[in-house]
Amino acid sequence: MELGGAITMFLVICLSCLVLVSVWKKMHKGGKLPPGPTPLPFLGNLLQVKTDQPFKSFLEVTLQLCGCPDKYGPVFTVHLGPRRVVVLCGHEAVKEALVDQAEEFSGRGELASIDRNFNGFGVAMANGERWRQLRRFSLTTLRNFGMGKRSIEERIQEEARYLLEEFRKTRGLPFDPIFFLSRTVSNVISSVVFGSRFDYEDKTFLSLLRMINESFIEMSTPWAQLYDMYSCIMQYLPGRHNRIYYLIEDLKAFIAERVKVNQESLDPNAPRDFIDCFLIQMEKEKKNPNSEFNMKNLVLTTLNLFFAGTETVSSTLRYGFLFLMKYPEVEEKVHQEINHVISCHRRPASEDRMKMPYTDAVIHDIQRMTDIVPLGVPHTVIRDIQFRGHTSPRDSGPGTDVLPLLGSVLRDSKYFSNPEDFNPGHFLDENGRFKKNDAFVPFSSGKRVCLGEAMARMELFLYFTAILQSFSLKSHIPAKDIDITPKVSGFGNIPPTYEMCLVPR
Repeated sequence: MELGGAITMFLVICLSCLVLVSVWKKMHKGGKLPPGPTPLPFLGNLLQVKTDQPFKSFLEVTLQLCGCPDKYGPVFTVHLGPRRVVVLCGHEAVKEALVDQAEEFSGRGELASIDRNFNGFGVAMANGERWRQLRRFSLTTLRNFGMGKRSIEERIQEEARYLLEEFRKTRGLPFDPIFFLSRTVSNVISSVVFGSRFDYEDKTFLSLLRMINESFIEMSTPWAQLYDMYSCIMQYLPGRHNRIYYLIEDLKAFIAERVKVNQESLDPNAPRDFIDCFLIQMEKEKKNPNSEFNMKNLVLTTLNLFFAGTETVSSTLRYGFLFLMKYPEVEEKVHQEINHVISCHRRPASEDRMKMPYTDAVIHDIQRMTDIVPLGVPHTVIRDIQFRGHTSPRDSGPGTDVLPLLGSVLRDSKYFSNPEDFNPGHFLDENGRFKKNDAFVPFSSGKRVCLGEAMARMELFLYFTAILQSFSLKSHIPAKDIDITPKVSGFGNIPPTYEMCLVPR
């Protein structure tokens, strides 16, 4: 080997050693974190945590570690590549962090697969004063536009009527419900953020829904999990992991165009939608150097609301109908309760929920079982804290993320008698009355709880009851053969693709 080549090889080896040592030190610096499985340099615990089933892998680690209670427990540290993460399992650990120490755990952690789109802007990904300003404004504005009130209920009922008309056109033939449901749900949040609904055949609307659906799938693939672990490398490499970036950029571009349209016709005395309200606030605070009301936060907060308000509810409905086809005896009991309380002479209303404990319990257990975001969205601590005898440090640079496994709460055997089984009885007392369960956290909890929880809960009840009031669900395969395994399980649990038939009642 020539001298030049030998020197080059020597330098490469030295550089590689320096990188490994640096990563190793980063993985072991900080305070007294909760213990966990021993990581390998650079790989971390990649051998224990599978990128195609991260939630299942975390539960397996929990079971292994809980076998050594003196050493580990439901709170442990894993290294996802060089990324250090504290994992919280079960209701008690998650509540202790997100509720009992809500302020300390209120930071938003790293989600590298979409961080390059958001860069800390937008209410969902923001931190500090930016997050506080945007969350306060968003909650107030959503409430002003009727979230949790009669006005938003009327919008949902109107969209349900449009949906039922579309369903009747299927004439009892098999169809894939994915875009039927995403169109109707998306129109509810669209009426709030954009001031109007879309026609169901609008090509731009259908394109947006496909991008949202594909983005949620891409966020849940092994490629996205790898990107979250090794973003420092993978951001420079070609491959499927880049697809989510371009999908979200296209969604941002659409919203930016809608903002321009609103700017051209804005009447500060008569705001039409969320965008108008944000533009008015921007003008009010244009001389405030500490204001977070700027164009970037407007576009990205609107995207946060539009995306979450479309995908999570429509995915839950889609998964819910699959459960009802697999368990027709549950559907039949819902039909009976609808007949008794609502009959066929009027449309369902949110006030009916109190008189329909079984239907309410069914919807709750569907949400529990579908577990749309099983890992939860990453948190981080905003200051050094003591948690269960361990120190969670807030580093000056990228620190320790916290994953509150919402799926582990929704399947906590201390709070649900048969956590792996679909059973509305989890939410019913011995007299058949609805009973609350503290471990029901599909919208998360604490200071980062979902902004649209009230609207989502109303949508789920009104859509389920309106559809089951008018139709019976039928599968073209036997109920026992229906597979409810997620199509993809990562950041989200993606419902399997299926077809169903609707028979008028």
